[in-house]
Amino acid sequence: MSEDIFQGYKGKALEILKKYNVRVWGLADIATTRGNFKGTVLPRSENDDDIHIVLKIITGYNIGIDINTIKDMKETGYQKANYKIPEKEFPYTKGKPNVKLLGTGGTIASRLDYRTGAVIPAFSPGELYGAVPELADICNLTTEKLFAVFSENMGPEQYKALAIAIGKEIENGIDGIIIGHGTDTLGHTAAALTFMIQNSPIPIVLVGSQRSSDRPSSDAALNLMHAAYTAGHSDIAEVMVCMFGPTSDEYGFLHRGTRVRKMHSSYRSTFRTIGDVPLATVRRGLVTPIKKEYNHRRKDRKVKILPYFEEKVAIVYYYPNMQPDMIDSLVENGYKGIIIAGTGLGHINKPLYPAIERATKAGVHIYMTVQTLWGFVHMFVYDTGRDLMDKGIIPAENMLPEVAYIKLGWALGQTTDREEVKKLMLTPINDETTNKEPYNGYLIYQGGVPEVENFIKKFRK
Repeated sequence: MSEDIFQGYKGKALEILKKYNVRVWGLADIATTRGNFKGTVLPRSENDDDIHIVLKIITGYNIGIDINTIKDMKETGYQKANYKIPEKEFPYTKGKPNVKLLGTGGTIASRLDYRTGAVIPAFSPGELYGAVPELADICNLTTEKLFAVFSENMGPEQYKALAIAIGKEIENGIDGIIIGHGTDTLGHTAAALTFMIQNSPIPIVLVGSQRSSDRPSSDAALNLMHAAYTAGHSDIAEVMVCMFGPTSDEYGFLHRGTRVRKMHSSYRSTFRTIGDVPLATVRRGLVTPIKKEYNHRRKDRKVKILPYFEEKVAIVYYYPNMQPDMIDSLVENGYKGIIIAGTGLGHINKPLYPAIERATKAGVHIYMTVQTLWGFVHMFVYDTGRDLMDKGIIPAENMLPEVAYIKLGWALGQTTDREEVKKLMLTPINDETTNKEPYNGYLIYQGGVPEVENFIKKFRK
């Protein structure tokens, strides 16, 4: 049997496949010391080991079988898979809202690359309709692929291009915008667009997925349907993040773009509103507001586009024994702004004080946030906080560190005047700072205690 039918297999695993005449993409019955398995033999990544055979079982999940447990294998059929989703022309229905999907890449528009085993941006936005035909029941969708990058490669260049593109779509009369985006920095982009697109008359919805489209547990399709309904039908005209609410597919959350954070590396319900409650829940055909105050949809086309960003801005996450050269090096490298994520109410150690003073005297704008995420900076409580303010650090209230980073970059893209920057930073645009946090804006339950376990049992049987 030729080597090209054993894609990615090598060493001992390759020997086993050859021994039993089983090909990649072959339907196989495999008897092992741990039981019998049926499924399709999948290709392996060129970087993987040589002691496992990967099988896609009938449930759609992939499992790895240790070759040392295999007693017998038999190929019962062969059907090479095609993982490319064909593009389809989206049908137009008179009376449905017109929604534009701007693609940037990310897991909601991706496929599995069996050569490397990586999830790669591959689906064009037009292919999404081929994967999720239910979108046609919700809106008239047009698509445009602006970028094809993972979210870690999103930055000021993309933020500005997105803001300008959205401004043009609003001017042209679109009813709603969806932005397909990778989840890792989705919150950063949501904050940037909140500052760059002000007074929008329509919903602007960022959406991604935690699990790629080829997985049975993928959240891509439902997140996209929720985002489409929100963009086309919701009365909330803000920059929002639309992702799973609970771990199940019961409903999605709409999070305000300045208060949302990714809080788990792999859960589908990873996004949470911090220091507040979400804007709304969204189900198929229903958006239910949670917050009473929000910007309402309008029929006019008036919007303010402010696509500015200074790239020489950094976040410094304070840790015990941080050395002054951490601050000095940023100044020496031309940084114009620094966000500090301080401990407690906004604290750093005294050895940093001279470096802070040198930085502010050099014209660097420094703002304090808290690494606790929930809560406010309170630098008047202790003498240390008062000393830091005397040296030029400005408290950023309850702004999230990454939101403060984005806002400072946006502010410095417009002016370097200290008072003007301060005014831009501390004047809320859309709840990046709030007067107070609601009593239910901070909820972290710990498992193991009776009252929490009893609560969890209502939902997890």
